[in-house]
Amino acid sequence: MKKKKKSIDYGKWGYIFILPFFVAYIIFSLIPLIDTVRYSFFEYYRSGIKEVGPNFIGMANYVSLLHSDMLKYGVNTLILWVIGFIPQIVIALVLAAWFTDVRLKIRGQQFFKVVIYLPNLIMASAFALLFFTMFSTNGPINSILMSIGILKKPVDFLGSVIGTRSLIGFMNFLMWFGNTTIMLMAAIMGISQDIFEASDLDGCNSIQRFFYITLPLIRPILAYTLITSIIGGLQMFDVPQILTNGQGNPNRTSMTLIMFLNSHLKSKNYGMAGALSVYLFIVSAILCFFVYRMTNDNDPDGSKKAAKKRAKAERRKR
Repeated sequence: MKKKKKSIDYGKWGYIFILPFFVAYIIFSLIPLIDTVRYSFFEYYRSGIKEVGPNFIGMANYVSLLHSDMLKYGVNTLILWVIGFIPQIVIALVLAAWFTDVRLKIRGQQFFKVVIYLPNLIMASAFALLFFTMFSTNGPINSILMSIGILKKPVDFLGSVIGTRSLIGFMNFLMWFGNTTIMLMAAIMGISQDIFEASDLDGCNSIQRFFYITLPLIRPILAYTLITSIIGGLQMFDVPQILTNGQGNPNRTSMTLIMFLNSHLKSKNYGMAGALSVYLFIVSAILCFFVYRMTNDNDPDGSKKAAKKRAKAERRKR
C-alpha cells in the first residue's frame, strides 16, 4: 500500500500572506473611518483650554455646513481641478499616441519619458514654494518681463483670482501629466498591433485611428484616470495651502474643501470635520459612479442596441 501524499493547502497560505494587509487596514483605515462618521453626529470641539463634548447632536453638524461657505469652496475646488485636468488629459493623450506610434520611429523615447515624469517626483510643497518665489511681485518672472519691455510695472499674479487659480492649475498639470502619459502609453501598448495594421490596410489616417480605435479600446484606463483624478482633485490641499499661506486668497477664491476641513481640525472641531469628511466621501462616490457609467460600455459591438431597435420595430408592427 502506497502512502497518500499530503496535499498542500495553497489557499490557506494565501490568506496568511495577505493577513498583515487586512490587519493594518482595519487598524489604520477602517477604525478611523468609523470614528470619523461617529464623531460627525457629535458636538466635540475645544474652546481655549475647555473641551466641549462629545455630546450627541444628530444632524446638526451637517445642517450647519450647508449654511456655511462649504458650497463656495466646493466650486473653487472644482474650478481648480478643471483648470489642471483638461490640459493634462489632452496633452497626455497626444504624447501617449505619439510615443506609441511605431510608424514615427521616435528616437530617444526613454529620455523623453524620464523628463516628462520628473515633475511627478518633486514634492508639491517644493513646487508651490518655487512658483511663489518666481511669480511674486519681486520675483524673476516680473523682473524678466520688465527688463525686456513687456511690462512697465510688476504684475501681482498672486493678488488676482485668475492669476492664482491659473498658477495652481498649472502646477497640478505639471506634476501629474507625466504620470497620466505613462499610464495611457501602457494602455495603448496593450492593444494588438494587428488591429492597427488592419486599420492601415483599410486606409485609416492617424486621426481616424486615434478616435475610432485607440480611444474606444483604452476606455477602461481613461475611466480609471478620470476617477482617480476626481478623487485627487477633491483632496487638493498642499499646492493652494502653501501658495496662499493657508488663506485661500484673494478673497478665499482658492480655498479648497480640504483646506476648509483642515481649518476645523486645527481648531479641534472634530464633529464638524467629521461631517465635512462624510460630505466629501458622498460627493466622491456620486461623481465616480457617474464617470463609471459614462465610460463603461456594456455594448461595444452594438448588438444590444440593435436588438432593442428590432424589438421596438416589432411592437410597432403589432
